[in-house]
Amino acid sequence: MVANLHDFIEQGWFQLYCVDSVDMESFYCSWAHPAGRIQRHMVYEEYLLHEVVPLIESKNPNRFFMAHGCSFGAYHAMNIALRHPQLFRRVVALSGKYDMSSFFSGYYDENIYFHTPSHYVPNLYGAQLDAVRRLEIILAVGEADPNIGNNRAFSEALWSKNIWHAYREWAGWSHDWPYWKEMARQYIRGHD
Repeated sequence: MVANLHDFIEQGWFQLYCVDSVDMESFYCSWAHPAGRIQRHMVYEEYLLHEVVPLIESKNPNRFFMAHGCSFGAYHAMNIALRHPQLFRRVVALSGKYDMSSFFSGYYDENIYFHTPSHYVPNLYGAQLDAVRRLEIILAVGEADPNIGNNRAFSEALWSKNIWHAYREWAGWSHDWPYWKEMARQYIRGHD
């Protein structure tokens, strides 16, 4: 993906900070209790907020932060942008899944709720909702993507709260790097 966006980076349009996830220790860690898995994800979010964001701010005073990801990365980008909209201006989420309940073997608590965008978005209100409405949200997914139904439902949830966003369905499966590279080039600078 970095090579795919090299011209944008070289022209100074973007500085890229690629942060690895801890999904193998959280969402995919099936041997651990679900409460511990979501806790591990929450520690990861704290790391992003209290270490990565300050690092970025120290390197570049431009406050135009964008969250971007593909597949599980799309979830991470969307979740952190919706939970902390005061930090971000744009989120570009490609082929994501926004209902995380299937990762917790039937276990559900308020931590899972507050990290499952398709669950908490319908209940946003007040200042948080106003801040989310200021985000530029771009969702793209393939028509045959396994997450297409979740993307459609999530888009409907956003619209139900009058949260403007660009929702695009691409032909075919589109859940792979060749498609994401093309999508990223098209949407990273804003919706079409």
